[in-house]
Amino acid sequence: MLSRHLYSNLLELLRFVTLMLVISIEAYFIAQNRKFIFHFIILLLFILLYYILIKLYDLSRPSPVYLVDFSCFKPPSFCRVPFSTFLENASKIEGFDSESITFMSKILSSSGQSEETYLPPALHYIPPKTHQQESIKEAKMVLFPVMEDLLSKTKLSPRDIDILIVNCTGFCPSPSLSSIIINKFSMRSDTRSYNLSGMGCSASAIAIELAQNLLKTHKNSYAIVLSTEILSTGWYSGHERPKLLLNCLFRMGSAAILLSNKKETKNTSKYKLFCTVRTQRAFEDKAYLSAIREEDSNGKLGVTLNRDLLQVAAEILRTNITILGSKILPFSEKLWHGASIFRKKFAHKDQEINYNYHVPNFKTVVQHFCLPTSGRPLVKDIAKGLELSERDIEPALMTLHRFGNQSSSSLWYELCYMEAKERVKKGDRVWQLGMGTGPKCNSIVWECLRPIVGESSNGPWADCVHQYPITAINQGV
Repeated sequence: MLSRHLYSNLLELLRFVTLMLVISIEAYFIAQNRKFIFHFIILLLFILLYYILIKLYDLSRPSPVYLVDFSCFKPPSFCRVPFSTFLENASKIEGFDSESITFMSKILSSSGQSEETYLPPALHYIPPKTHQQESIKEAKMVLFPVMEDLLSKTKLSPRDIDILIVNCTGFCPSPSLSSIIINKFSMRSDTRSYNLSGMGCSASAIAIELAQNLLKTHKNSYAIVLSTEILSTGWYSGHERPKLLLNCLFRMGSAAILLSNKKETKNTSKYKLFCTVRTQRAFEDKAYLSAIREEDSNGKLGVTLNRDLLQVAAEILRTNITILGSKILPFSEKLWHGASIFRKKFAHKDQEINYNYHVPNFKTVVQHFCLPTSGRPLVKDIAKGLELSERDIEPALMTLHRFGNQSSSSLWYELCYMEAKERVKKGDRVWQLGMGTGPKCNSIVWECLRPIVGESSNGPWADCVHQYPITAINQGV
């Protein structure tokens, strides 16, 4: 990234130097009363050199990546699981003691999600069906409809797709999920397919970045990203509390996103990819072990969420935001932030306690925010750190309330909520922030290319968007 930036600046400098050189030569010839032919030759050479520099500059810039459209999965009503049903079924499952049921009840009531969230059919059984075939059924249930809906909205054939990326953290069958999609939709033999697993809630953002890099190499192409989480493989039936959290928080969901670098898609696309930033801390043991899938003392598999998780999340988020800010914030915000760091460093000890860093105002360049739906406390903490308003965090809290934490696909339900409310205007920028196990943090910034209207009757929010926002959720009730 740094080398591309330096190369771009060098070309800009060469163009400026060339312009100054030509002006100087022209001034000299005018002063010497040279013939017109000298002026003509100099002008011709200038145009030729300037044209070459322009071409070099264009070649150094990758083709823009456009988000043509996207779709989100609306689970069927028979998959809805009210709290009472969830707890009643859990109480009948061998392996859960009364303390485990009480603990999960407290988590559900404080999670920020409503009684309207969904679990796959495999988890409605007593005991839940968590074997391979049920997980494949669940994958087909959430991926096939959303893929069909996206192709229908964009009027594309499966054979038009050049790149396919499927991300799912906990379920990695063989043949892969991407192969299941290719088989179902009879896609081309030369379709480049990729399957991402184990990447956590940031997997969708990682898949977008992967698609961006592939589109730099493969010109004039369409790429589809499918994001989901298969819950039947992640169900934990033991009694260790750090592993019980995921049973309560994760719910059904999936999203399909169509990207392209074709020039003709600019006029029909919703967004243009403006910026991506990816950071991770897997090199640090404390961070690496903050969320890990492992067996408990009885050999039952589950994901342990350690107490260090929030601190680790704050550290990696701070790093990601710092890099993103250096790329997109105006110079004035960078200057104030740098001055606050300098002042903090040289402040006296008695002043240091009461001194805070200047928080860059990202709302000078970003109008909308899609935050991780990992829980109401995390959303509130991020909002406090970035000095966001209740309206800024509304999409995250409403998505958590209506659909629960849908892992990597939650970011798209949030964007879908904004579109249904017709809040995204032409020229606006949307920041999607994904955080996942590893741990890793990914930021994607989109720029809206056209007014987004008429979406309130489409997608998963169609039957309920008029009921939101629910004020009590914003107030933490």
